[in-house]
Amino acid sequence: MLELLDEFDVPATWAVVGHLMLEDCDADHAEYPAPDGWFDRERTDWADRKDLRFGRDLVRDILESDVAHEFASHSFSHVLFGRPETDRELAIAELERSRELAAEWDRSIDSFIYPRNSIGHRDVLAEYGITAYRGSSPTRDGVRGVFDSTIRDRSMLVTPTVDEYGLVDVPASMFLFGFEGPARTVAESIWEDPMVVLARRGIDEAARTDGLFHMWLHPNNLTHQRDDRRMRAILSHLERKRSETDLTVETMTEIAGRVTEPTMGERATARWG
Repeated sequence: MLELLDEFDVPATWAVVGHLMLEDCDADHAEYPAPDGWFDRERTDWADRKDLRFGRDLVRDILESDVAHEFASHSFSHVLFGRPETDRELAIAELERSRELAAEWDRSIDSFIYPRNSIGHRDVLAEYGITAYRGSSPTRDGVRGVFDSTIRDRSMLVTPTVDEYGLVDVPASMFLFGFEGPARTVAESIWEDPMVVLARRGIDEAARTDGLFHMWLHPNNLTHQRDDRRMRAILSHLERKRSETDLTVETMTEIAGRVTEPTMGERATARWG
């Protein structure tokens, strides 16, 4: 994914789980206010699998890229902020530890991506200097999303807003791997990749209307060559539209800056995160 973004000069907001930035740990985290059993797998099945617990080389590759990617937080241990067991103490611990690790890498954290899009404790984000977060998508994923966009002609553009805590909510438009399995195989055999079709529609609409189209994915969604082809097709279309129109690509922090400084004016935008 980094190579593709480098090739097409597309900056993305990368959501980094803080634990990946550690060089090592005791796997116990005894003083950490996590729910019972939260680190059990690290203490058992993953005890001898450092490759699953630490990924400093992955983080370093993002930071050393020639493209101006944004380093964002995905919490310290992938806690689900919207769940009842994630109390305020745990939310604070997640933000504090993430911010400490970012500082060790000479980075600050401006944007937050909620694990599994489970939104909660926005007041804590505001207290710890976060300026933007990825909000819930108004559109549906998978087959239903394809139906809404192609049959109902429903727009996938979103509008960032400032919430009651002063945070900029940047809603997601489209999860690029929400249409998988047998349905994808059948669709590709008789038509073309539905996600590429939808992404083109969103990019074109953003360019035409000066709107915001917000695409996202997990790096580990790229598991087969056809996944690489999907991303290359989308990026190629984005590249063409950038050359033909005023379309720009921005990170979440850049969008938040525009939202909180309206005098900068409106611009057609597509973003990645």
